[in-house]
Amino acid sequence: MPMIDVYAVTGTFQDKHALAVKLAEAVMRWEQVPPISFFKDNTASFIHELPADSLANAAGDNNYVRVQILTPVGVLDRDKQLGVVRELTDIVAEAAGDPSQVERTWVLIHESPDGGWGIDGHASTSEDIVAGARAELAAIAAAAAADH
Repeated sequence: MPMIDVYAVTGTFQDKHALAVKLAEAVMRWEQVPPISFFKDNTASFIHELPADSLANAAGDNNYVRVQILTPVGVLDRDKQLGVVRELTDIVAEAAGDPSQVERTWVLIHESPDGGWGIDGHASTSEDIVAGARAELAAIAAAAAADH
């Protein structure tokens, strides 16, 4: 159930909503979760626009983008880490309309400890997340069986 935060100077992205959707969909693919509402409703991207004078590297440049992913612990092995960083970097550069943005996009992966993610007033464990997904998949299968 990842959360994605993107920080950039105001005006970096023309279509922030489309960027948010693409990032969330990409992280779901790399986590290899089924595209069910349980995951789609709880995987979100937040685009944070900053005034130009509130961002700088040590050289004074403010044309950097930082993407932070919060994901449950252990979901992304090394191959998935490499893939998600590459894809999110490419998505950001495309959304910025600047292929050179890949050179100025930082992607940070943070793992939430078991029970360190919550919604609806409940801190969910990995077991809770798996149980919720299985329940929805079972309901989908039952509905499909009833239609036949």
